[in-house]
Amino acid sequence: MAATMRRAFRARYVFPVAGPPIEGGVLTVEGQRIVAVGTTADGDVQDVTDFGNAAIIPGIVNAHTHLEFSDLTAPLSQPGVPLADWIRAVIAWRRECRGDVGSAVHRGVRESQMHGTTALGEIATAGWGTDDPGVKATLESAALGTVVFRELIGLRAASVPGRLTDAQAFLNIKPKYDRWRHGLSPHAPYTVHPELLRQCVELAATNRLPVAMHLAETREELELLAGGTGPLRRLLEELGQWEEGVLARGSRPLDYLREIVKAPRALVIHGNYLADDEVEFLAEHAATMSIVYCPRTHAYFGHDEYPLAKMLRRGVHVALGTDSRASNPDLNLWEEMRFVAERGTIAPAVVLEMGTLAGARALARGGEIGSLERGKFADFCAFALPVDKAREPHEWLLDRAAKLVAAYWRGESNA
Repeated sequence: MAATMRRAFRARYVFPVAGPPIEGGVLTVEGQRIVAVGTTADGDVQDVTDFGNAAIIPGIVNAHTHLEFSDLTAPLSQPGVPLADWIRAVIAWRRECRGDVGSAVHRGVRESQMHGTTALGEIATAGWGTDDPGVKATLESAALGTVVFRELIGLRAASVPGRLTDAQAFLNIKPKYDRWRHGLSPHAPYTVHPELLRQCVELAATNRLPVAMHLAETREELELLAGGTGPLRRLLEELGQWEEGVLARGSRPLDYLREIVKAPRALVIHGNYLADDEVEFLAEHAATMSIVYCPRTHAYFGHDEYPLAKMLRRGVHVALGTDSRASNPDLNLWEEMRFVAERGTIAPAVVLEMGTLAGARALARGGEIGSLERGKFADFCAFALPVDKAREPHEWLLDRAAKLVAAYWRGESNA
């Protein structure tokens, strides 16, 4: 197929996300880009694909996952497990059962593509691209746009120089193709020395990179920050990673928000237990800061009800993620969207945006993907719609009877 061939894709509805659904919609694509969205094909079209009773939507964006766990067939531990105990299970799995990371990442990429994901934010652990070049090779060949956030862990002061060396080494790895991009991930307040965080954010700002940090994930994290006590301290002591005085007494997630906001883009992963003034801070900085809510992982840990409606009402920018198979049964972001929609408190149109354009913006890619607009990459999916009486289009789209029938990345099928 010639790269300049102009093609049209028809469906009962086209959901641009940047505007209302288009009944009898047509998406016109030339090469890798969208050239028109409307009710008729644009220009001299050489090929037409008609999906019939279906919906065309932007490619799904999973803003947070850990592909290294993709070989797991079930989440680690049991539902409702305290975070410290779950981390112990992760450590045990890595020591005893961890297989080929390259194979796991490959499996996770294929699973993501199978469910219509065309872009994702990946948290990558030590050795990415060096000890395991298969990971890099997978992401360079996949029909998937990935932001790879190099995870940095080091709470003790002595670890800071080494972790910064790791970060710079990662930034020196240059993508062979434009299929993945760099990001940095200072893991969490209980695993990152304040100086490591500061210099990580400075490095991100210098290189115009996004930063992702797990924050306000559990009440135990808040307890550790406030008083240096609780289950997470005991875990750190077990691991020989606790250093008295590193975490100032009376610290809060707000202190970390004020640091990571200095990055060009900041992703706050989870944010399950943010105080009202911290939610307001995120709303005030919504142009560059995003919350990434992982609905089914949140449910797996048995957290308090997620304050999603409050966040959206106040203007917080919210994207969606699956997290990993260590806390989720699969990597299907469409299931996360349905999980939210079925609770009935968030408008289906907003749910669709959280799983597409909001994720793209969180990953600093909103100008390229996430909505169906002229000039953007032709990343899109088609879902067969239920055969029943017409309903509000977004409700129809998110019905469990709707099924993915095709997914395209930069204009080509990723089947």
